[in-house]
Amino acid sequence: MRDIKELSLKELEVKLLSWGKPGYHARQVLSWIYGKGAYEFAKMSDLPVTLRDLLTDEFYILGLRLEDLQRSSDGTDKFLFELKDGNLIEAVGIPAARRVTGCISSQAGCKFACSFCASGLKGFKRNLTCGEMLDEVLYLKHNLEKGQLTHIVFMGTGEPLDNYDNLLKAVRVINSPEAFNIGSRKITISTCGIVPGIRRLQGESLQVELSISLHAADDSLRSRIMPINRKYPLSDLIRCCREYSEKTNRQVTFEYILVKGLNSDLASAKKLSGLLSSLRLAKVNLIPANPVNGSTEKMLPPSEQEVSAFKEYLFKTGVNVTLRKERGQDIQAACGQLRLKHEKN
Repeated sequence: MRDIKELSLKELEVKLLSWGKPGYHARQVLSWIYGKGAYEFAKMSDLPVTLRDLLTDEFYILGLRLEDLQRSSDGTDKFLFELKDGNLIEAVGIPAARRVTGCISSQAGCKFACSFCASGLKGFKRNLTCGEMLDEVLYLKHNLEKGQLTHIVFMGTGEPLDNYDNLLKAVRVINSPEAFNIGSRKITISTCGIVPGIRRLQGESLQVELSISLHAADDSLRSRIMPINRKYPLSDLIRCCREYSEKTNRQVTFEYILVKGLNSDLASAKKLSGLLSSLRLAKVNLIPANPVNGSTEKMLPPSEQEVSAFKEYLFKTGVNVTLRKERGQDIQAACGQLRLKHEKN
């Protein structure tokens, strides 16, 4: 059986016509799936019974099963899903004052072995399909405890730009009025620094947000904690981000995890400010570290005073800087931690 979410509106229309059914039923099917959260064709009451039977015989809607759900006292929901082949992935719903953000996985496992992230500790399993990424969004939309899903960030398990074609297909569905109708500026793609993927993305004519996992401002340290830097060093990455910003006129956000004794002193802040000085449209998002069991690095957050001093230095040197509010601390909402707890292999 096939995942019906792999079909665009036009492709589904063609399929229905091949069955001798009116093409306009395709919009009704998508409305049931994305708008009403129907997981069974039999419940699509305004479709002919014969069409519902044909759809049931050839397609399925939801390709995952809820394995675990943890709800934080701050309203954050963390979902652990089992896919049809037994692989586990995570998704998180994060409510804020006027938004609810869905954090989505793009791969089962990760091959890039960043030392601050639990996602790759059990290795890489496989890419997610477009339909599996849409499964996460679909489930979050209809099962969050607080609020309506308004934003999507591809910051869950895996490296989004390493699964480029499936990612872009999912982004276009999320953005489409026939599906979730979430504006492209409310969709963020995060990357550890896959330079060819960033270059491809700048040619897509999509106004999505781009987020770079940076975490160090010199090659020696970044290569230690992020092996991808050995292939795409900072000079190449920053040049690519500058080209991206100039071509798209879009701001690039640099995520920077602050780790006590590693990258959180004023000397590191000075290096970071200098590194980004050539970028016209850039923002730094500071994130106090979350300890990761099994990591090769001791990841402890700095003191509040050290975080404040780091942020203040960047601000005074003209860097657009924000400090991410910690969410879901009581349920270990950081990427990969719940999956790692349940992973059998």
